[in-house]
Amino acid sequence: MLRLLMSSCARGLGSRVATWHPSVGLLCPGQPRILQVSDAAGARRHQSSSSESLVQLVGICSMMHLRLQSSPEGLDAAFIGVPLDTGTSNRPGARFGPHRIREESGMLGAVNPSTGALPFQSLKVADLGNVNVNLYNLQDSCRLIREVYQNVLEAGCIPLTLGGDHTITYPILQAVAKKHGPVGLVHVGAHTNTADKTLGEKVYHRTAFRRSVDDGLLDCKRVVQIGIRGSSVTLDPYRYSRSQGFRVVLAEDCWMKSLVPLMAEIRQQMEGKPLYISFGIDALDPAYAPGTGAPEVAGLTPSQALEIIRGCQGLNVVGCDLVEVSPPYDLSGNTALLAANLMFEMLCALPKVTTV
Repeated sequence: MLRLLMSSCARGLGSRVATWHPSVGLLCPGQPRILQVSDAAGARRHQSSSSESLVQLVGICSMMHLRLQSSPEGLDAAFIGVPLDTGTSNRPGARFGPHRIREESGMLGAVNPSTGALPFQSLKVADLGNVNVNLYNLQDSCRLIREVYQNVLEAGCIPLTLGGDHTITYPILQAVAKKHGPVGLVHVGAHTNTADKTLGEKVYHRTAFRRSVDDGLLDCKRVVQIGIRGSSVTLDPYRYSRSQGFRVVLAEDCWMKSLVPLMAEIRQQMEGKPLYISFGIDALDPAYAPGTGAPEVAGLTPSQALEIIRGCQGLNVVGCDLVEVSPPYDLSGNTALLAANLMFEMLCALPKVTTV
């Protein structure tokens, strides 16, 4: 159910040539389907490449130059792409987000000097490719996503997801809750995504968290939504979230201040129980992240985004996603670059990551 579209490529290694060939065929039922790649020695690799590789435009496009793996077995965490934007309500293009984020991630290093996090010395990490979604059937895509993530979670692997529009968080949370029970949620975004339905449809990106409440996937007393803003068709667009017990932090309450104190409060609220992080790139002001489907002015800054994610370090994070990157509206690549850095910060915030 997973796939990665890879072309064969070759590079010279002295007198040797290492050549990558896409695999064919299906794996066992219930297992992810992916095109595989091996390095020249055939050794397993779970670490990001060295600094020398950061200036070499060779090899397969994977997240942070990580090894591409066909199965989550043996992994502590894995990056997974979900190239779906069938649920978007405005500007499409988020289906191209996973590939573009992977491209920009090639400039990232393997350690985090700001937090002292050493993710690749602490965890076995790989890139599992993309979920093989059905672009013509949103409900079927949700089923496919849910089944893939159930396999990943059953293997003890924490998923870090590259979206895709925010619809994908709903089936991911279905899989997460099946393993962990109702989870806490740190949702960073411009919109609450708690609409009931539009045009008669109850599943699309603006309904993800309403459906999650309906299904009992969230521990509502441990749900926080940060960066919410924008015009609305009602005077109280946050009524549903607050009626469920969510804490709603408006963007205007974050202007011109550090969010470290806010995250200290949220850490207390999460109580060390399972927590999922869902980060819509539209949380950020479009001056920093223009490449998204439904931008809203006066959003968060990149430094505030880092404060939020770093504020989750040490909590019981059981999964993360970064969604709503739409490359057709990201002419400079800044949105995807920012998304790649935020995904790295999420990796650094996972449990068992050592710091120095």
